[in-house]
Amino acid sequence: MPSTHLLIIGDRAALSWVVTEQRMAFPAGRSTAARALEEGDEVFLYTTRGCFRNPTRDLGRVIGQALVASPVRVLDEPVVFAERTFTEGCRLEVSGLAGFREGLVLRDLVPRLSVFPDPATWSVRMRRASLTLPPGDADLVCTELKPLLRPYGEVRDRYRWEPASL
Repeated sequence: MPSTHLLIIGDRAALSWVVTEQRMAFPAGRSTAARALEEGDEVFLYTTRGCFRNPTRDLGRVIGQALVASPVRVLDEPVVFAERTFTEGCRLEVSGLAGFREGLVLRDLVPRLSVFPDPATWSVRMRRASLTLPPGDADLVCTELKPLLRPYGEVRDRYRWEPASL
């Protein structure tokens, strides 16, 4: 049975690559977390407060919805963002995106999400590449995010970040 995950993206160049290439990459040493994703799983794209390098202005937001379109595998050529090497990855099929720097503010939902048993320390659970959501949490995020999503092709190019350090 398919699972649902938050894919946590903390760098603007990486976000640009994920959205425009419809691929996700995972850093070396995160194989176990990466392999939790399976083809057909639903994913929500989450940008951290620091993704755009201004955590006092930006909020952590769920900005997109996608399906995992291939198994996670070792990449033929690793990708590098912000001096971090990403060695495994998969293809995504993005179905919708919120407008650039818009989306569902996750902290507003934290008290209602069971994946965060202690709302005071929820952000600690976000220091990883992905987070599996229980079905009820996935339904809540989906319901709250849906009205904010626009068709992928309509919004994709607004996420293109130049220069992307690939």
